[in-house]
Amino acid sequence: MGMGTIERMDTTLEHPVRLHRAISAASETARWRVEEVQALLDLPFNELLFRAQTVHREHWPAGDIELATLLSVKTGGCPENCGYCPQSAEFDTGVKAQKLMSVEEVTAAAQAARDAGATRFCMGAAWRAPKDRDIERVAELVQAVKGLGLQSCATLGMLEAHQAQALRDAGLDYYNHNLDTAPEYYGDIVDTRTYQDRLDTLAHVRAAGISVCCGGIVGMGEAPVHRAGLLAQLANLDPYPESVPINSLVRVPGTPLADSEPIDPLDFVRVIAVARILMPKARVRLSAGRQQLGEAVQALCFLAGANSIFYGDKLLVTGNPDVEADRQLLARLGLRGHEVAANEGACE
Repeated sequence: MGMGTIERMDTTLEHPVRLHRAISAASETARWRVEEVQALLDLPFNELLFRAQTVHREHWPAGDIELATLLSVKTGGCPENCGYCPQSAEFDTGVKAQKLMSVEEVTAAAQAARDAGATRFCMGAAWRAPKDRDIERVAELVQAVKGLGLQSCATLGMLEAHQAQALRDAGLDYYNHNLDTAPEYYGDIVDTRTYQDRLDTLAHVRAAGISVCCGGIVGMGEAPVHRAGLLAQLANLDPYPESVPINSLVRVPGTPLADSEPIDPLDFVRVIAVARILMPKARVRLSAGRQQLGEAVQALCFLAGANSIFYGDKLLVTGNPDVEADRQLLARLGLRGHEVAANEGACE
């Protein structure tokens, strides 16, 4: 699909159903070029939201919001130097290294999340790459979460093929491994692993039959073209991720990116809208930074096609809106939480 295709959409496809079908067909069958994604990001705001909402209604007619809870099961001490992360051992952020939580502790947290309405439970561990003995212990956590009827997700760093298979055998539904930003900007954020390392882990996860949760972070000092580059990378994964978390940088004192200029809130909404257009069947998740966005911007993000949030008062080690605040916001917007079908997201 070339630039001329997008231009023809602007001028000839005035009917919303035809417009949606053209965008959807293009995103399902073609690889997206960065220039094409940038053209979408640059559309007039109302036009972009109209297109995104048209795509969203076609693929997600129920209009529900997935509620996912994230727990740091092994905090701090990470040897990576990701410039945004307070868990890096290289930065003085006040985060202390801790051991992997016990099965009993994680089960209690997962039970509380389920009781609060969450349907997916995500476990994060601050490793560069887990050892096989770590995978064995995480497998026990996955089984405990699955035993509560929750979807399970883990983010543990880089995986080898046999480790991904072991997690799949334990019943893991989703593995999160974000690309963070565009390849051209990646070296400005982290240099202890390569972009290809990330892609290799995603390939191992796919080969094992685990669903992919993969997104990125905006507001790290990147140029608009880097946001387009990130979205193009995500959309061009084959297939694109089932879950796409979009994070707005939480500027943590002590990290190299603590003084980054915040992203314009409307530009953040644009990123959500384009993610919806490029990946129509994905759950697009509002992730880190929701607390700073405020309710009005979150409402615009839902209009733009976001249909998943991290739900709970903490994301790993940074703050998040509390459960009651989220319940009230969703109720005021007439949105409801997602109920998981018995076989949805299951590793079979």
